[in-house]
Amino acid sequence: MTEVTDADFAAEVIGAELPVLVEFTADWCPPCRQMAPVLSALAAEQGERLKVVQLNVDANPATTNAYKVLSMPTFMVFRDGEPLRSMVGARPKRRLLEELAEVI
Repeated sequence: MTEVTDADFAAEVIGAELPVLVEFTADWCPPCRQMAPVLSALAAEQGERLKVVQLNVDANPATTNAYKVLSMPTFMVFRDGEPLRSMVGARPKRRLLEELAEVI
């Protein structure tokens, strides 16, 4: 899974051709660590339809503040440079896929 930063967020997410699922995460966040294998599996299975990236909120405050992310993990789906959907909290892969169905 790709990690993005404030510096490359525009290129990796806003400019992406595919829809992008961004996980706003932090090293100190247990639910974020719980989501890591779920997101890795999702990236492997949906790689042709969906790009999955992570952004560390502690290391990248500009992007975190720009999208008003307050809770970890927060998942945001971007398509054509626009945030389409925001989801807060860990969830099973099946539920995440259901929530992503309308955008991928």
